[in-house]
Amino acid sequence: MLTADIPPNQTIYIKNLNEKIKKEELKRSLYALFSQYGRILDVVALKTPKLRGQAWVVFDELTSASNAFRQMQNFPFYDKPMRIQYAKTKSDCIAKNDGSFVPREKKKKQEEKAERKRRAEEAQQSAMPNGTGSQNNGGPKAPLHHGNLNAEQAAPNNILFIQNLPHETTSMMLQLLFEQYPGFREVRTVEAKPGIAFVEYEDEEQSSTAIQNLQGFKIAPQYPMAITFAKK
Repeated sequence: MLTADIPPNQTIYIKNLNEKIKKEELKRSLYALFSQYGRILDVVALKTPKLRGQAWVVFDELTSASNAFRQMQNFPFYDKPMRIQYAKTKSDCIAKNDGSFVPREKKKKQEEKAERKRRAEEAQQSAMPNGTGSQNNGGPKAPLHHGNLNAEQAAPNNILFIQNLPHETTSMMLQLLFEQYPGFREVRTVEAKPGIAFVEYEDEEQSSTAIQNLQGFKIAPQYPMAITFAKK
């Protein structure tokens, strides 16, 4: 087995990825797919000749990495089955968290300053329930629609209406999330209205299962998905 000589790690190593996918789209899609298993600290994907088709996903908790490793092994991702194993070495961000980090080379001051700022923003966000309270230092505000949505709830049916999506969300990212549940048919996005989408299942029972499992799922940290049944 791939991981026979590699102990469990908070970082998983993924290979056999589709090399035609652009780096930023690949990272966003991996984040969207794997964040259902726990908080992700980093996604690393490089396009150098030696590292194409590979990526690393760093989880905050070992149990999250273990669950992702077991459940996503050979998952068809952009038409290729993912090969997953634990990373051979501890990621830098984990090493920094537990105090064992030893720099391989001198880091630029700008990189360290940017990382401290990012961590401070994350800590501030995690201290606020659902991102309420003071907003995130100039970052995009996540509109919360839940109150209005509940008042306009449509009758259960096989089509879901998804709101509060980051504008960079792609149909493939949503498909990877929703096709995990039985009866999935298709995702429909609206070019003129970024931030919303429709997902169709075979029947209302199957669409209800998807709602129960993905309601509030965050494709990006500040955007919990708001899912309702579509109006017919």
